[in-house]
Amino acid sequence: MKIFNRNLLLIALAMLATLPVRAQEEAEKPETVYRRSSLYPILLETKPVFSDQSEAELNAIVMKAYDEAPFPEKYNDHRLSEVSFKFKDYSSISAEELQKEEDSGKKKNGRKIDQKYLEAINKYLEEKDVARRMVAKWFNRKDDGSFDMSMIHDRGAYNASAMEVQLASGSIRGMAAIKDAGEELIKNTFVVVNRMRFVKNEPIARATRDVAIEIAKNTIDNQLAQMAAIKTAEIAYNAAKDGYSVWNVAYLYQLEWNDEIADKFYMDMWMDSTSIDPERKALFENTDIFKLNYVGFQKAKSLVLLGIGKKPEEILTVATVRNIDRVYVKLQKEYDVFKTKTPILSTDPIIAKIGMKEGVEGGDKFDVLEMVWDEKTGLTRYDKVGSVKVKKKDIWDNRYVLDVDDTKLENGDEEKEIKGTKFKGGGRKVMAGMLLRQVK
Repeated sequence: MKIFNRNLLLIALAMLATLPVRAQEEAEKPETVYRRSSLYPILLETKPVFSDQSEAELNAIVMKAYDEAPFPEKYNDHRLSEVSFKFKDYSSISAEELQKEEDSGKKKNGRKIDQKYLEAINKYLEEKDVARRMVAKWFNRKDDGSFDMSMIHDRGAYNASAMEVQLASGSIRGMAAIKDAGEELIKNTFVVVNRMRFVKNEPIARATRDVAIEIAKNTIDNQLAQMAAIKTAEIAYNAAKDGYSVWNVAYLYQLEWNDEIADKFYMDMWMDSTSIDPERKALFENTDIFKLNYVGFQKAKSLVLLGIGKKPEEILTVATVRNIDRVYVKLQKEYDVFKTKTPILSTDPIIAKIGMKEGVEGGDKFDVLEMVWDEKTGLTRYDKVGSVKVKKKDIWDNRYVLDVDDTKLENGDEEKEIKGTKFKGGGRKVMAGMLLRQVK
C-alpha cells in the first residue's frame, strides 16, 4: 500500500483549498486534489418570505440575497438551470393553508405538513428529471448524446483519457478507477431544497405574553407573586417583540449511484464523440434508473432586528446567508453522508480553514483522516490516524459579512497570517494535508 508523498507542495495546495488524495494517474502515480462532494441547492417558494404587501421591498432584498449568496466553498457546484420552483405548481393544497397549520403550533400537524412539502418536492424532482440531468452533467453530455470524463478528471484527478479507453473496450467490471470515481464523486452528489420565510416577532411574543399573564391570574393567589409574574411576562414580551425571525427548512437528497446503476450506464448508454449511437442516446433519455433518495431535513431559526444602525439591505442579506449556512451545518452534523472534510493547513499549531460559519464550537471533536490508495483494489479509502479538539478561544469567525475586514478570532485577536481555527491533540501522526471530519 502506498501512502501520500507529504511535502511542501501539498501544504501550498492545501492553502489554496485543495487536498492531497490518492488517485490513479497513468494507473499508478497519485495526484493531489481535493475531492469535494457536489451540491445543487434549490429554493422552494411557498409565498413571499414577508407576508404583508407593505414589505414588498424587503422581499426583493431577501430574494436578491439568496440569489447572490456565495456558493458553499466546501462543495462542488452542481447546479442545473433552475434555481427555484413554486410550491403551488406541484401541490393540490395551498401554501397559506399549510402555513396556518404550521403556525398553530399543533405538534400532531407537523408530520402531515412535512409530508405535503415532501410530496411537492418529490413531484418537482421527478417531473424535471433532476437525477438523470445531474448524471448527464457529471459526464458532460452533449446534444448528440456523447459523454466524456472531463469533469471526473477536474474534480477527482483521474486519468480521463485512460478511463475512456477502458470504457470503449466494453470491459466494465473490475475497472477500479471508474468504480472509485463513482464512489468518491458521483455517489456524493446532493440536492438541498430550501424553504424560507420571515415571521414578525411581535404577534408571537404577544401571544406568549398573554398566555403567561392568563396563567398567572388563574393559578397564583398571592397578589405580589401574581404581579411579579405578570411583570416578568411583560419584560419578556418587550425583549422579544422587535424585528423578525427567519425560518429555514432544508430537505436533503442524495443521488443514488451503485455498481448496478454504473454497469447499466456504462454498458448500455455510454458513448463518446467518436461512436455516436442513436439507440444509446434514446436509452439514456428514457431511462428511469437514476434516482434521488431522500435523506432527511433540518430547521434553523435566527433573530433579525432592523433599525439598529445598519441599512435593512445589509441586515437582511447577512441574516439570509447566515441562516442558510446554519441549516447546512445542522444537516452535516445530523447526517454522516453529508459531512465535509477539511484540510489541515499546519501542525504547529494545528490549523484548518473551518470556523463559525461551519458551526464549529469549543471542544468539538474531529477525526484526523489520511486518504490512501490500496494497490490491490485500486480504490481509495480514509484511515483514521488520530483525533483533535477545537480550542475554545481560537475559533475563526468566517461568517458571512458584507464588509471585508481583518480576520478575527473569537477572543478578539487578529489572525492575519493564516485564516483558520486552531485545534489541540492529534499526536505525531497528524501532518499538514490530512483531513478533518467532525465527529457527531
